[in-house]
Amino acid sequence: MTEVVRGADLFEATAIHVLLQALLQYPTPTYYHHGLIRDADGKRLAKRDDAQALAIYRAQGASPEDIRNLTGL
Repeated sequence: MTEVVRGADLFEATAIHVLLQALLQYPTPTYYHHGLIRDADGKRLAKRDDAQALAIYRAQGASPEDIRNLTGL
């Protein structure tokens, strides 16, 4: 694994992950933390909260550009 893409809410955990990789002599991937997708009330969308998958947004007509805008890309 050379690249990890995950939400900005996991940014703080990255340091411990990098430390563990170094201690275990594993290569450290490049990390990219994207902005979180939020609903109309500002609550982040998360699987644990049974939030909609990106596929549902696509089925509702959201374009790839719309999805990129949702994530701040």
